[in-house]
Amino acid sequence: MSFAWLKHYMPRGIYARAALILLLPVVVVQLVVSVLFAQRHFEGVTVQMADTVEREINLVLNVLSDLPPDADVTQAVLDATGPLAMIVQRIPEEALDAPNQRDWDDFSGRVVIRRLGETIPAIRSFDLSGSGLVQIAVESGTGPVSITFDRRRVSARNPHQLLVYMVVFSVLTTFVSFIYLRNQLRPIRRLARAAEAFGRGRHLAYVPAGATELRAAGTAFVDMRNRIERQMETRTLMLSGVSHDLRTPLTRMRLALSMVDDDTRDALEADVDDMQNMIDAFLDFAKGDGESEPKAVDPIALAQTLVEDAQRGDQPVTLHEVNGQGTVMLRPIAMRRALGNLISNAVRYGRRAEVSVALTEKSLRFRVEDDGPGIPEDRRADAQRPFTRLDPSRNQDKGGSVGLGLAIATDIARAHGGVLRLGESERLGGLRADIVIAR
Repeated sequence: MSFAWLKHYMPRGIYARAALILLLPVVVVQLVVSVLFAQRHFEGVTVQMADTVEREINLVLNVLSDLPPDADVTQAVLDATGPLAMIVQRIPEEALDAPNQRDWDDFSGRVVIRRLGETIPAIRSFDLSGSGLVQIAVESGTGPVSITFDRRRVSARNPHQLLVYMVVFSVLTTFVSFIYLRNQLRPIRRLARAAEAFGRGRHLAYVPAGATELRAAGTAFVDMRNRIERQMETRTLMLSGVSHDLRTPLTRMRLALSMVDDDTRDALEADVDDMQNMIDAFLDFAKGDGESEPKAVDPIALAQTLVEDAQRGDQPVTLHEVNGQGTVMLRPIAMRRALGNLISNAVRYGRRAEVSVALTEKSLRFRVEDDGPGIPEDRRADAQRPFTRLDPSRNQDKGGSVGLGLAIATDIARAHGGVLRLGESERLGGLRADIVIAR
C-alpha cells in the first residue's frame, strides 16, 4: 500500500516535522489512556456503585408494595428507609413513558441507565439532566412513583481529575520537550543558513555546535569552505599573473604591427584583437563573480546604465519595460558582466535587443530579448556550458567567440542564488534570456 499521498500533508521544515514526531505519540497516548480510563473508571466504578443503589431501590420498592393505593408514599418510605436519603413521590401514569434524559457528555450516565435498567425491570425512564440528582420513574405496587437521589451515589466523585492531571502534565512535558528540541535543531538551522549563504557567495560566520554528529557535520562544512576559499584565492592570484603575462606580449605585438606595411597590418591587428577578446573572455570566466560581498543595488538603475553604455557604443539596445522599485543584494561588477554578455550576444546575433527588469517582493528578473535566430530548445542546456559553440544558425563566425558568454552569465546567476533561463522571445521571435534571483 502506497502512502505517497501523505507527503502533501507533511510539513516541510525540520522544526515542524520534529514537533509532529513529538506531539503525535503524546496525542495517541492521551487518547489510549482516555479510552482505558473511561472503560475502567467510568464504567467499572459506576457499575459497582449502581449495583449498591440497585439494592436500595429494591428495598424501597418492597416498602411500596405493601402500601395501599392512597397512602402517602413519601412519608411511608421516609419512615421505613430514612437513612437511604431517597425522595419518593407519586407521578401521573403518562410520566412513565417519558424518554430518558441526560447531558451529551455524561458518559457515566449512560452506564447508570444501562445497568439499573437491566437489574430493575420496574424502572420505566431516567432523568439525569438535573443538577446533581437522579430521578427515575418506576411502576411500583402502589402505582407510578418517582424516586430521586443524589447523583454522587452512582457516579465517582471528581471523575475528571485524572484527565486534568494527564492533560496538564502532558502540556508541561511537551513544553519542556519543545525547549530541548529547539536547542537541538538550532545548530542544524545555523548550518543550513551558513551553507545557503556560502552557496550564494556570502561568508556567514559559523561555529560548529550541538550534538556530536552535528559538530562533525559542521566541522566538515567549515573545512570544505576553507579549502574552497583558499583555492579561489590561489586562482585569483594566478589569474593576476596570467593576465599580466598574456597582455604583455600582445602589447609588444601591437607595437610591432604599427611598423608593418598597411596591406598586412589590418588583418594582423584584427587577429590580435580577436586574441585579446578571447583572453578577456577566458579571464572573465575564470574570475567568476570577482567580488567577495554583495551590496544593496538598484537593479533598474543598473539595467539603465548598461543600456545607455550600449547605446553610446552604437549598439541597437533599448530598455523595454521596468516593474517594481527597491534594492537587491547583488555584486554589481559581476552582474554588469553577466548582463553585458547577454546584451552582447543579443546584438551579435540579432539586429536589435531589448532589456526588461521585473522586481517583486520575492524575486528579481533581468530579461534580454533579441530578434535573431534563437537557440533550439534541445540545445539550450548545451549553450550554457563553457566552450560550447553552436551551429551556424547562431552566426558564430562573426569573429572572436569562444562560447563563454552564456556560461559566464550562468555562473554569476548561480553565485547569486539564481538561475539563467533561455527561451523564445514571443515579441521579437529570437532568444529570450532571463536571470531570475530570489530575494
